[in-house]
Formats: sequence, structure tokens, C-alpha cells
Amino acid sequence: MSFSLKTKGELARLEGERSCCNKGELAALIGLNGEVVHTTEEKFNLKVTVENPAVARKIFKLIKILFAINPEIKVRKNSSFKKSNYYLMVITHVMGSQKVIKGLGLMKNIGSKESFVRFPEEEIFQKRCCKRAYLRGAFLSGGSISAPEKTYHLEFVAHEIAVAIGIQTMVNTFGLNAKIVPRKKYQVVYLKEGDQIVELLNIIGAHNALLELENARILKEMRNNINRIVNCETANLSKTVNASVKQLENIHLIQRTMGLDKLPEGLRALAELRIQHEDASLKELGEMMNPPVGKSGVNHRFRKMENLAEKIRHNRYI
Repeated sequence: MSFSLKTKGELARLEGERSCCNKGELAALIGLNGEVVHTTEEKFNLKVTVENPAVARKIFKLIKILFAINPEIKVRKNSSFKKSNYYLMVITHVMGSQKVIKGLGLMKNIGSKESFVRFPEEEIFQKRCCKRAYLRGAFLSGGSISAPEKTYHLEFVAHEIAVAIGIQTMVNTFGLNAKIVPRKKYQVVYLKEGDQIVELLNIIGAHNALLELENARILKEMRNNINRIVNCETANLSKTVNASVKQLENIHLIQRTMGLDKLPEGLRALAELRIQHEDASLKELGEMMNPPVGKSGVNHRFRKMENLAEKIRHNRYI
């Protein structure tokens, strides 16, 4: 099961403590998944279609709690390749479709008649808890979250720009920075920062998913830190080896041409130590000297040998 499905399963099991929260959550579930089918100019049936059975059960339960209506449920085979069933809930005009739509703030006067809208009226969000509930319903309806081991990405998919703007505005009232991008015929509200996704999961009540994401973030950060340390040590080791190879080339050139015994005592002692200890660092070579020499002192002596080797290469040594 994907991380997104597990998160939705957790959210679908949550029960609102207040009627206003249930109303806010159901407004999102029906607003994003619902469709009004008119039988006459003034009468219509409400149809709600979802693929997730846990979400279908939640919608059914909330409609029953809030409006004392038992929607008619139909299971349909999805025609798309390798897709599971989808669930169709129908509330007819006789059953009270108009009562549901109006009660959820999804009916608006447009011109001379009332019409179904996908984003509810402001009175549905009287309290902060109602906004949390709405966002939970919006995630159950059209949300998804990437597996945290791969990347950080959470999104809500909306059919209309007005709904996307409504969701974005609501998310950002909690101090987050959601953005909107078009994708084919949809509008996508998204977050890409790990900290902000964690905060949103906390807002909508997905605490188990939050903990799993935090664990993945900690492991990912540890791996990144280890990789940085290993890369740094590898780079330092490579730098030491390359420097040692260059120093040995210079020493062997001096040895072949003029002999190490012609070098001042301090340079000769260091050259002999480098021949004996090819992998030693500058600090280690300095500690072997008698008396010991600091790292900068060792580096200074190698630069003198390098200058001498360059003169030999250009036949300028006298």
C-alpha cells in the first residue's frame, strides 16, 4: 500500500467531535467529488463518486449523521485498465438532495437561480477546527502525498481554479505557503517543503503519517550527513595522495640528479621520511621529525624542494 493510501486510510477513520467539523469535512468531500443531475429545472439528484472504499464509507456516515439520509450506494466496475471498483452514492430530490447541498453551503444564487458550487460559502468555516476538517476532506477527495523516502510533495487536485484558490487560501491561513500550478485540465495546490508538509499533516490529523514522514526525514538526513563526511574524507585523502605523489616525484628527481646528501639537513631528513612513509600526512611527517615540525613548517620545506625540482627540470640549477 502506498504512503498516500495509508494516510487516507488513517484520515478516513477519524471522527469529528463537532457537528460543524463534520459539515466542513463533508463539504469538501461532496464539493470535490459531487455532481448535480437535474431531473427538472428545480429538482435534482446529487451523485458522489469515489474510488476509495474507506472514503465512500466516511461520506455515507457523515450524510447519515448530519442529515439523517441513507444514500443509495452502487458499486461500479472501473473501465480503466487495472483499476479497481468505484463507488457511486446517490441522493435523490425526494431523499433530500437540496437539503444536503444547502446545508453544506454548496448552493449559491447565480443570476436568478440557485446553482451548485464546489467551494462552500464562508459560513461553513466559522471556527479554525472547521477549516482543519475541510482540508482533511479535501485531501481525502483529491489529495496525494509522495513516499517520504523519495521526495517531499503533497498536493490537492481541484477541477476549478476557484476551488484551488479556496484551498490554497485556507492552507495558508495556518502560516504555510501553498502554491497553485495547472496540470492538464486540473488545478493543483501543492507543498514541497518537508517542514510544511509535516505541519499540514498535523493540521488535518494524520499523526501516524506525520511520524512516519519524520522518521524518513531523520534517516535521510543521517544518510546525507554520512555521505557528506565520506565525500569530504575521500576528497581529503585524494588530496593527500596526490600531494604525496607530487612530492615523491620531486624527491626522486633531486635524488637522481644532485643527490639528497646535497640538500640542507632539514630538507634531506624530510625527503627520506617521505620516501619511507608515502601515505603519511604532513602532520604525521612533522611529528616524525627530530625535533618535531609543525604542519606549516613541513609544507614550507616541501615547497622549497618543489622549487628546486622545477629549476632542475628547466636546467637552471647551478
